[in-house]
Amino acid sequence: MTALLKEGHRGALEYNFTSNFIWREVYKLQAARFGDHLLVMSDDDNPTFIFPSGRSDPADAVRALAKYTSDRGKPLVFNTVLNQDQERLEALFPGQFTFEADRNDYDYVYEAKSLMTLKGKKLSGKRNHINRFMTSERKWSYESLSLENLEEARLMSLEWCREAGCMEDQGLFDESCAVEQAFKHFKALGLSGGLLRAGSKAIAFTMGEPLNEDTFLVHVEKAYNGIEGAYQMINQQFALDAFEGYQYANREDDAGDKGLRRAKLSYDPAFLVEKSSAELTGTI
Repeated sequence: MTALLKEGHRGALEYNFTSNFIWREVYKLQAARFGDHLLVMSDDDNPTFIFPSGRSDPADAVRALAKYTSDRGKPLVFNTVLNQDQERLEALFPGQFTFEADRNDYDYVYEAKSLMTLKGKKLSGKRNHINRFMTSERKWSYESLSLENLEEARLMSLEWCREAGCMEDQGLFDESCAVEQAFKHFKALGLSGGLLRAGSKAIAFTMGEPLNEDTFLVHVEKAYNGIEGAYQMINQQFALDAFEGYQYANREDDAGDKGLRRAKLSYDPAFLVEKSSAELTGTI
């Protein structure tokens, strides 16, 4: 999967092995190779797909998926189509697909240096939160995630989940399941991360990995809500720890959560990775 994903060179979270792996049970994901393309399907009972990842012409892969779904009496639906792939679909099959923008799934991409330095008027609020954190938590410390402190971060994640009401919120529960997978397979997936402490207590953690040669992908970031500045602090400390040498940082989508959208927009993204769904309404 990783080799085929690299062939595609798409800067979205759906085109990352770890993203697919840790969410595989929630979204009932399956993967297959078709020629030199990767096909990823969600839920065989009501299948949808990410647009095939590969370097060559995707027409044969799209036709194969159309036959696969037609044989099951289902429409061909792509749940993730980037703008360049929408153009390719239209060029290959003019007027045969209906597209709908999916704002909730847009990825937020930032200049890595901006998250590291927090310079400029637009990010002054972030600097103020960090200053207040450093004033109130004078014995704070940051360390990289490792096999030595991973369990401590995992237990903090479970406590955060309980406080946030994961058992009453399906979205948060699903996310906690994905995060648990990231902890369980941290080393095998080649993840890196950071842990923030107040005194000896873990109060925030984060995990990510390179998405491609110029972009670092942040999969998860959690901090206790009652500690002012903890989110801003773990965000910047991990940026300083991991983003050197990358032009961009992709901090994934907001899943339609209004609070999360405000928070991600407040960091002044360089751009959003726009995505649409596409349904075959004609013939190919």
